[in-house]
Amino acid sequence: MAIIHGLLQELEHEAQTTRRVLERVPDQHLNWKPHDKARTLGALAMHVAVVPGAIAEIASKPEITPPQFTDPLPSRAAELVPALEESVAKAKRLLGEMDDEAMMARWRIRDGDRELMALPRVALLRSVMLNHWYHHRGQLTVYLRELDVPVPSIYGPSADENPFG
Repeated sequence: MAIIHGLLQELEHEAQTTRRVLERVPDQHLNWKPHDKARTLGALAMHVAVVPGAIAEIASKPEITPPQFTDPLPSRAAELVPALEESVAKAKRLLGEMDDEAMMARWRIRDGDRELMALPRVALLRSVMLNHWYHHRGQLTVYLRELDVPVPSIYGPSADENPFG
């Protein structure tokens, strides 16, 4: 099996879990944030929704210049799941045909002649498209808990939902 197939299977599985989390985001709290330095609930939720496609787009190029990231802001929570579905479809489309050679190829961020980062494409996808995504999804569940919104099961029971019970 090609390396990308395993990553895309994981992406699809985790997208289902992410969808359950995003479905819980309440409209009335999109501007809420737990701290002055934190993102708003809406900004964090939209970030979670768009990470796979955004990182797949970056990874599809052999090198980039330092990106300027901005958080798109949803006006309604109903925008989150469609954004996730579009993002996952984009990631599958951009990455789906990559062979093992493309996955092991060196990917870089350069600022002029200065190399800021260089790693195999598969490492970028594992660490940023997937692990970074899970990290922010975990943050999002904390936001939901703070707002007293029931947290769905992710890798097993939550205090609110037990898929085994």
